[in-house]
Amino acid sequence: MKRNVLIIGAGGVAHVVAHKCAQNNAVLGDIHIASRTIAKCHAIIDSIHEKGSLQQPGTLQAHELDALDIEATKFLIRATRSQIVINVGSPFLNMSVLAACIDTGAAYMDTAIHEERDKVCETPPWYANYEWKRKQACQDAGVTAILGVGFDPGVVNAYARYAVDHHFDTVDSIDIIDINAGSHGRYFATNFDPEINFREFTSVAWSWENGAWKANKMFEHRKEWDMPVVGPSTAYLTGHDELHSLSAILKVPNIRFWMGFGDHYINVFTVLKNLGLLSEQPVTTARGQEIVPLEVVKAVLPDPASLAPTYTGKTCIGDLVKGTKDGQPHEVMIYNVCDHKESYEEVGSQAISYTAGVPPVAAAILIANGTWDVGQMVNVEELDPAPFIALMNRMGLVSRIRTASGDELLDPQSEVEAAVEDRQLVNFR
Repeated sequence: MKRNVLIIGAGGVAHVVAHKCAQNNAVLGDIHIASRTIAKCHAIIDSIHEKGSLQQPGTLQAHELDALDIEATKFLIRATRSQIVINVGSPFLNMSVLAACIDTGAAYMDTAIHEERDKVCETPPWYANYEWKRKQACQDAGVTAILGVGFDPGVVNAYARYAVDHHFDTVDSIDIIDINAGSHGRYFATNFDPEINFREFTSVAWSWENGAWKANKMFEHRKEWDMPVVGPSTAYLTGHDELHSLSAILKVPNIRFWMGFGDHYINVFTVLKNLGLLSEQPVTTARGQEIVPLEVVKAVLPDPASLAPTYTGKTCIGDLVKGTKDGQPHEVMIYNVCDHKESYEEVGSQAISYTAGVPPVAAAILIANGTWDVGQMVNVEELDPAPFIALMNRMGLVSRIRTASGDELLDPQSEVEAAVEDRQLVNFR
């Protein structure tokens, strides 16, 4: 059984991860939070104490770390005796943290594909450009590395695998739909790191169509979706991380990602992009100073964590899967609805961070008890989704399934009973 968790990063998602680890420290053991800015780590620890999130008395410590420094990261892993590393820092850190885990034997998790600062929207499949190149190293070292285990990517991958395994004979398409129907009341803000948010949308929007990659322009294709709870929603075809593993692993011919955007967001984004302010390439000012425009925009926008106190409304994220069952056309939607206000009341975070932060902790619990401790590099859809979905149901992210007969709770409870004892888990919702 693996114990002791090192959380790398101190942003909005790390805030949720730390709270959820604290709520389950009977299983996970010591909790360490590391960031270049140690004050942010201390602020998270203060929040955990204020909310009373610790399940039982235990170690909860902050550390200063530049996670690009592989040797420093290895030293901290060993010094804290951490056997599980949850990387929720910038995607620019992934390969460095992964290298440290391979060398120390610690299990590794992240919530997004690795990126290089000077490159945007590389040639698909993105995982093959970086993480998958270390598959053999993970296997040789017997290191468990679970890639993309946030919500999207992450939970939506598990939904896709569950649908394929349990509801279809053949699958023709998977449409992943991400709708934030909440309101933060600011003129303009992003729900997570602005730099990472904008980089997703400034170049080609890749989709998987008829078994091949198709290049689309951002905001070129839009569609109205009738989503559970939040109702009719406009979403745009967008490139996203999970397409790059699902297309290779599930062998479904059509996989698309749709994200909801309001007209105001699109208008502001378009102006910033057309002015060159979303560029990741450095420019020189009239005073001879070299700056990166995108980093300047990030600096002047609100910190996503600051949106939480006044955020209202809900998110709805799910997979609409179509295919055949018993020779007949069949479709299901597996989804989660998360409330911004409820998320803030529980852990002091908005729902975007909450949906991304709960899944890696559920995965950490499954690694800790051996269920997902597979000793190799995998994407989420390569693992049994049932215990993962069941755990999240009890940790605050409830999954539901819509079929022709209506909506119901998706709770493969029997699959998790042997993996985790009920008395060891905190159930908040």
